[in-house]
Amino acid sequence: MALRNHQLQALQDYLPDNTLEDVLYFMHTYKIHLKLRKDRKSILGDYRPAHREKPHTISINISLNRWHFLITYLHEVAHLVNHLNHGRNVSPHGKEWKTVFALLLKRFTDKGVFPDDIHLALQKSLQSPAASTCSDPHLFRVLHRYDDKPSGHTLVENIGLGNSFQTLDGRKFTVHSKRRTRYECVENATGKRFLFPGIYEVRAE
Repeated sequence: MALRNHQLQALQDYLPDNTLEDVLYFMHTYKIHLKLRKDRKSILGDYRPAHREKPHTISINISLNRWHFLITYLHEVAHLVNHLNHGRNVSPHGKEWKTVFALLLKRFTDKGVFPDDIHLALQKSLQSPAASTCSDPHLFRVLHRYDDKPSGHTLVENIGLGNSFQTLDGRKFTVHSKRRTRYECVENATGKRFLFPGIYEVRAE
């Protein structure tokens, strides 16, 4: 759904305390049309440039916890600023984008809006921000601690070799072995082997 003027205050429900004013500042400055989306498995948020009479549009999954929501929002605002500065002449997650994203994040880390563990993870990530929080395993793990998930939801790396889990679509697997950051898992029904990232979210058996 898209937020209209009378709905903007409701945005606070998705944000950490004392951040709404800054978030609205970016929305008004760049005339951002913000859309709140239900959970999407492949992306956390996205940005679409203004085109003809359509404004800059950012969408964010509402299933994210408050801190993850804010970080994702700033990630997409950095794409917007990078687009205004460079158009399509630079890499989407190149050094120009990383510089903008780091500056946006610093505005909030300097105000102490993040819990200590997220703040420390962000400080490390700011040295070279990843294309998404899912691309930064340490930051993703820290943010995952704050998710309001149903009982039994965890990450593949927490399951343990020889133990079983269900994917969120109901398929059952057993963890066979570890390959660096990925885990080789056997699908119980078919015997086929699949590689899962350690930070892939599942239900423990």
